[in-house]
Amino acid sequence: MSAPQHNVHNLHGVEGMTGVEGVNGMDGMDGMDGVDDPSGVNDQLVAAVMAKDADAVRACLNDGADPDTPGPDGLPLLCTAVGAFDHETADALTDGGADSCVVLPDGTTPLMRAVDLGSPALVGATLGRDPGLRITAAEKQRLLALARHWCETGEAEELRRRTGAPGPAARRPVQDDEYTDIEEVSLGGLTVRAGHRGVLTDLERAFGILSPVSELVARAVPDPGELHANWSSVSYALAFRKSPQAWSELAALRHHPDPVHRRLLAKVLWSRNFLANFHNRPDTAGDVEFLAAWALDEPDGEVLADVLDVYTDHDHPGQEAVAFRYAGHPDPRVRRQVPYCLMRTPMSEPAVTTLLALARDPDSRVRYVVAEVLAYPRELTPATRRNLLTLLRDPDADVRRRAAESLSGSHDRTAAVTEALAALLDEEDRILRLEAAYGLAVRDDPRTDEAYERVGPLGPGFEDDHRVSAHWHYRHRNRAGGT
Repeated sequence: MSAPQHNVHNLHGVEGMTGVEGVNGMDGMDGMDGVDDPSGVNDQLVAAVMAKDADAVRACLNDGADPDTPGPDGLPLLCTAVGAFDHETADALTDGGADSCVVLPDGTTPLMRAVDLGSPALVGATLGRDPGLRITAAEKQRLLALARHWCETGEAEELRRRTGAPGPAARRPVQDDEYTDIEEVSLGGLTVRAGHRGVLTDLERAFGILSPVSELVARAVPDPGELHANWSSVSYALAFRKSPQAWSELAALRHHPDPVHRRLLAKVLWSRNFLANFHNRPDTAGDVEFLAAWALDEPDGEVLADVLDVYTDHDHPGQEAVAFRYAGHPDPRVRRQVPYCLMRTPMSEPAVTTLLALARDPDSRVRYVVAEVLAYPRELTPATRRNLLTLLRDPDADVRRRAAESLSGSHDRTAAVTEALAALLDEEDRILRLEAAYGLAVRDDPRTDEAYERVGPLGPGFEDDHRVSAHWHYRHRNRAGGT
């Protein structure tokens, strides 16, 4: 999709806003022409932005490029990144000092254009540092009004209003950032993303605005996908709420008749748990008991799996009983969480028995988790060793990799494990061969050098891999004169 299709800056009809139908053919901004660039670094910055190379953009800015350098259309390069939905480059420019609130000839700003396009990732990248302090009250209201207008009107209807195009809008799923997905909506040559509810939520959080919990929930439930950008923005915003009143309203969702509402609560609890790792959150102290009680009576398999996912992040004495309760649950998503309920030191005999039974589960992802948990702790018993060796021959490649990782990293130095790892060097899967070579290296096996030769070239991305480093450490330990 070319950049002009992304210019949707007709803001007529939004209260307090003015604008034009687009920015094609607009003259350059006053004072932006003829920027002094004796070293050519600004030209390099333009090329990097056009190529969507965020790393090169950061390098140019570190070399002294002007972050507000105009692009080919005469507008700041931040507008180029925004118009291309390039959140990584927009983040690099904003982090490097680009002014996201500079007023453009059509009365918009780069940040306003990002809001218009409906990508939470793009807005987050363009907001910059301390937006609550840096952005004026009037500009905050303009941004919020624009996002709210899209939410109330709907993406397809707003595009129809702006373009006059008849017929339905085209829709396709796209990735908004590394962690979230979203739907892209196109009509009449214009394209936006259907993330305005997430954008509005993110803006409110950035500006310190506390919308009612019920309103935020209503923004999330239309998009119940675990990775949906709107769902993610709302759950994260709700996780920041610390007041007893907010928690009371959230906790009430546990008994909501719609499973989607309960799934949202589980996601909020996951985010609260995540945030508590970085911030002092006394308000989350009771979450584990709440989860323990919820885990015993949640009727929906998908919701229950989400609840257990958060519950097992805590240490709680009731987890083993939960594992026994759900080891035979008909939903494999629930059974995938059961092994994590058993990760206690030492494991009881019933826990080991349950885990070994799950090693034969028909669902490969259950067996994958078992292959991980069997090596916890890293001292293997004869029974866990036997089952990991069986999983090493599993028909599912991911299960085999996980079993190999558990065996290679364990403290087990028996001949059975060492020979099983050596046998993996005949596998076609290069990662399995690498895991085998690593296992031989940490065991100081004399076949280690040959094993790494049989792994073959790994390519970029493995430079800092612990399995690669193990070969160097093996050679250091066993060099001439070494021990």
